[in-house]
This record gives sequence, structure tokens and C-alpha cells, in this order.
Amino acid sequence: MRARATPASLPARPVALLVATRKGAFILKADAARRAWKTVGPMFFGHIVHHMALDPRPAPRAPRTLLVAARTGHLGPTVFRSQDFGRTWKEASRPPAFPKAQPGQKGRVVDHVFWLAPGHPDEPGSWYAGTSPQGLFRSDDGGDTWAPVAGFNDHPMYAKWTGDEQDGTPDGPKLHSILVDPRDAGHLYIGMSGGGVFESTDKGASWAPLNKGCAADFLPHPEAEYGHDPHCVRLHPLAPDVLYQQNHCGIYRMARGEGRWVRIGARMPKKVGDIGFPLVLHPRDPETLWVFPMDGTTVWPRTSPGGRPAAYVSRNSGRTWQRQDKGLPPSQGWFTVKRQAMSADGNDPVGVYFGTTNGEVWASRNEGASWACIARHLPHIYAVEAVPAQ
Repeated sequence: MRARATPASLPARPVALLVATRKGAFILKADAARRAWKTVGPMFFGHIVHHMALDPRPAPRAPRTLLVAARTGHLGPTVFRSQDFGRTWKEASRPPAFPKAQPGQKGRVVDHVFWLAPGHPDEPGSWYAGTSPQGLFRSDDGGDTWAPVAGFNDHPMYAKWTGDEQDGTPDGPKLHSILVDPRDAGHLYIGMSGGGVFESTDKGASWAPLNKGCAADFLPHPEAEYGHDPHCVRLHPLAPDVLYQQNHCGIYRMARGEGRWVRIGARMPKKVGDIGFPLVLHPRDPETLWVFPMDGTTVWPRTSPGGRPAAYVSRNSGRTWQRQDKGLPPSQGWFTVKRQAMSADGNDPVGVYFGTTNGEVWASRNEGASWACIARHLPHIYAVEAVPAQ
């Protein structure tokens, strides 16, 4: 059964897009009509910005915290914080970092912070971060100081789960898709490329693989317990026992009580396939999701299939899919969308947004029925997050 808010309860709000790129960060702002957009930036110009995230939790006595995961030329991998929506920034006093190795031991060094996720609503100031190589970190002071989640980072199976930090991901192995069950602060999910999906029910003290049913065509044993390559994993706050996944080997859904992934991308058009990076959920309808397929044929060119980019939407949990390409290039559109570079706002109708590898930001004010390019000529885009404008 669908749990969907009524339009009467949804006053239109101005929207901002947090855009992370290979050469800095930008914020695109629009009023509630979402017809005209203003670009602010660049911030951290010339530095690699993998993710920007705004704390969604109410902050009645203070501005909401905005965090940036950056890899700078002089500071290396770090996190920056803003209390005024990006006008000023301060570096975290203790960014995510693995402990120094003891003499004679092999150490790990954070190459970059890749994913930022606010903690549970009942834990103000809590955040999680995922890194490359695969590491999980937590902050309890709004992103100023970070500590390793030892239950994962020091797990006896870490090397086997992660492939000892070696995999075929072009930009390096990554821990991403950090999900917190809205009912239980101790219930966590993570995705690893490579490694798979993992679950903790004790706030990260212990972990177990959660990959049954998910194909792994690139492994000697396709039904392997771990070693998978999830690209993006999502959980809906209105139906937290249902998980969706865009994987290296297709689109999947899991009813947590069943504990097995079911491939829902098999009903996508065969000429398009169900390989891609991002997956976005409708904020009020747990059965509605968007994906952005890419060419996943043998050579993996990582471009739109046939040079004809399109989003696909399902409004029934993946039983059927609809192509959404009105306004997008009808041909010669050779780009794709990274796993963090597609997002949806909370207005009605929902706005859907994506950023491309050729530096364009596209927006739909009508849930994907039509698209318009709202920014061009930006650097290669890593992430787009739609948030209420501050």
C-alpha cells in the first residue's frame, strides 16, 4: 500500500541543488516555481569535490550544517563545514583518517572522502562518512571531528570483504550508500564498490553481508556471499523495510523480511538494459523510483545507450518502466550520470535533477515528464543533491 502525502500538505518551497564536481562545488538556486536558476560558485575551485550534503534535521536554534567532502591539493582528503549555506567554510579539525599503522603492519590511508550521510534524527550532530579505500567514519559534533567505526574498519573479514582494497573501480574502491533506519539509530546499511551491501544492527559494532539473490557475473561464483559491486543503494523512510539497489549487474529490490534481492530491472527494454549508477526514490511514494541507464555492454563505454540519454521511471516497484526523454538530446548525447549525481526535491509535483559527466545539470519540474538544461559547461559532475534553499 502506498504512503503518499497529499498536495494540500505540501507548500511549494524554493530549491537548491548542491553540485559537486571534479574542479569545485556549485550551488544552483531557484524559487518554488523552479523555472529560473541562479548558479553560485565555484567554491573550492580547482579541488575535487565528491559530495555535498545538508543536514535535513530541524535546527531551530542554529543554521543547518552543510558539509563538503573534498580532496584538495594542499590539505589532501578532508571535510569542510558551513553554517551559513556555503558563504563561509571551515575545515574539520579532525577529518576522517585511518589510525597510523604499527611498525611492521600494513597501513591504510584515506585517498578521498566519498560519501556523507546525516545520522539518525534522534542524534543531532551525528554524521557518517564513507571513504576510498573502503572505510566508515562517524562524527558526533556536526562534522568537526571524525572517528573510525572500528567494528567495520577493523573487522577480521575486512580484507576479504573489500578484496584487500583492490577492485576494478576506475576511480578507486569506495564505501558509499550509508543508510540509517529511521526507526532505529543502531540499524545501518552500507554499500561497497567492491564488496557488496552490508548490514549492522548494533550501530556498527558488527556487520554481515546482505547480497543474496544479487548477481555477480564478474566473480568465479556468481552467488558469492560478498565481492559484489553495488553502485547505489536506497532506503525509503516511509517503507524502511524495502531496499532498492542499482548494481553493476542490474536493478534490484529487497523486502528485508525476505532477505533476498530480486532483479526488477529485467523488465527494462533489452536494447537499453538495466545497468547504470544512480537510483532515486520519490519522497512520498515508496513504489516510485528513477534510474538513468548507461551502456553496460562488453566494453562498458559508460555513456548513454546509443547516445540517446533518458531517465526511466517505475511507479510500481519495478514491475513496469517508462522512458522519460522529452527535452533531452534525441541523438549524439554521449554522457552518463554518476551514482550520487541524481536527486529529487520534496515539492509537488516532485522535481527530479541530474548532473552529467560533461558538466550539464538537467531538471524536471514534473517528475521526469520533460527536461530542461539549467546549467552548462561545469566540470565533470560527481554529485547533485536537491535540498530546500536556505
